[in-house]
Amino acid sequence: MPREIVGRNAFPLDCEKQPARGARGVVCTNHPMATAAGTEVLLAGGNAVDAAIAALFALTVVEPMMVGLTGGGICHLRMADGRHAVLDGLSAAPAAATPDMYAPIPGSPPEDRETEGRRNAIGALSVAVPAALPAWAHALSRYGTWPLADVMEPAIRLAARGFTVTPYLSDAIGDAAADLARDADLAARFLPGGTRLKAGEKLVQGAYAETLRSVAKEGPALLHGGALGELMEDALARQGGIVTRADLAGVITRERDPIRGTYRGFEVFGPPPPASAGVHIAQMLNMLEGFDIAALGFGTPDALHLVAEALKIAFADRAVATADPDFVHVPVARLTSKDYAAERRGAIDLHRAQAWTAGPVLGESNCTTHVTVADAAGNIVATTQTINALFGARIAIPGTGLICNNYMHNFEPRAGFALSVAPGKRVYTSMAPMIVLRDGKPRFALGLPGGLRIFPSAFQALLNLLDHGMALQPALEAPRIWTMGNALELEPAIPETAEQELAARGHPVKRVKTIGGGINGIAFDADGMMTGAACWRADGSVAALGGGLARAGVRFSTEPNSKPDGTRA
Repeated sequence: MPREIVGRNAFPLDCEKQPARGARGVVCTNHPMATAAGTEVLLAGGNAVDAAIAALFALTVVEPMMVGLTGGGICHLRMADGRHAVLDGLSAAPAAATPDMYAPIPGSPPEDRETEGRRNAIGALSVAVPAALPAWAHALSRYGTWPLADVMEPAIRLAARGFTVTPYLSDAIGDAAADLARDADLAARFLPGGTRLKAGEKLVQGAYAETLRSVAKEGPALLHGGALGELMEDALARQGGIVTRADLAGVITRERDPIRGTYRGFEVFGPPPPASAGVHIAQMLNMLEGFDIAALGFGTPDALHLVAEALKIAFADRAVATADPDFVHVPVARLTSKDYAAERRGAIDLHRAQAWTAGPVLGESNCTTHVTVADAAGNIVATTQTINALFGARIAIPGTGLICNNYMHNFEPRAGFALSVAPGKRVYTSMAPMIVLRDGKPRFALGLPGGLRIFPSAFQALLNLLDHGMALQPALEAPRIWTMGNALELEPAIPETAEQELAARGHPVKRVKTIGGGINGIAFDADGMMTGAACWRADGSVAALGGGLARAGVRFSTEPNSKPDGTRA
């Protein structure tokens, strides 16, 4: 793709992917076959919710290291009638969980959450109560138009017939190979003959196809209280796990109102706690609203410095705004207020990096996936889902194809903290399925995987769109920065001159290959056209629907001298 000049200061950027544009719908996912699944549903008459859930089921097949029926996530909906809803399908600690169930390793950095035997990260005791499947079914039954069995058909085909392994999946298997080899089911599937699946090979998952068929027939209750849940309880108990069928049966999908912020005439909607994105993206936008970001220009030392300071402030405050609101008071109104942003902004020094007061250091997995879908009727879905770490707990439920999450790793393993383990407490998350309006109409929807780097990356994409005037593709592919107050990470395309200036201001600069995961999103035009895009950081693929049905009243005729309506001339 030719080099583009983006931003108002003519920053050169080589975009690696092409956007797709259409008026009848757009599907963006992090795998081409999942995008195909969602597109199939849109073409067959389903709405954006139907298509998004079909894509998620397909992703459980083609991105098994990222997402599954035993995981959790956030789904942000905007329906054609203007309703917003955030479906909280986040995993929770089992009823038998206790604050002291893990033994932290003395002297290890708190942010690493290291425990003896890695019991909070690998194996049965790291598994939290999954909530993804009921949330997907809830989205379908309340906001979709298709039954569960129909939206699952593409995923069942992919599992039964197989698909071509991508380099991305092959590399992920290699990264987790040592742990996968310890689980007979996972080793047989991903390390046949002791060697990881190579890019270009075919992966067939017959046992998982049968599980999907059973779920399609019996619904989420099969896992959440039924026979499949009993299999999961028994398999985990044999390995020291504590998730029970009663835990599974008690899962409830919460509908929450989104956090609403404003920025230079735009309305920005994001998920509320336990997700941190809505609160802290609103907070950071409020802080930067007092600066002329557009005039500073994309990628300049001043603009990057302000983004870095805003990130550090947000992470300093984030410790009080990320826990389950059923367990911890979250001062949402204060954190998202313009007055509080003005106080924080007033302490920023444009010429010097600062250390901001921070609470407990937080961490979470990069191994997540994101789907963005819109249909011609005006329905929009932005949803981020995960089994937490790469291949989750790295154990499977034998004979089912299910890979367990390791969501317990998101909790603080020490007792006495806001994020400590408690029975029934939902995990916190940085997931950032965002939707932006202008004059009451949708303008952008986007999201990405990437753990702690999710909402900072989404925030920067929004600045690219709203301040720097970028088109969607470069806005998503543009280089990112990230910091929590320690090293300031820079992606390769950030100029060397900017790096030197940031270091001179006191930022401990560190170059990294990537920050966050593969972002995808949709831009909405006033004429009804939609543009979808996905960046280079994952296998992101986009499909946009054009064309349509024949003009009303037109019939084909083989009769000579026939008129367009089929009658004789």
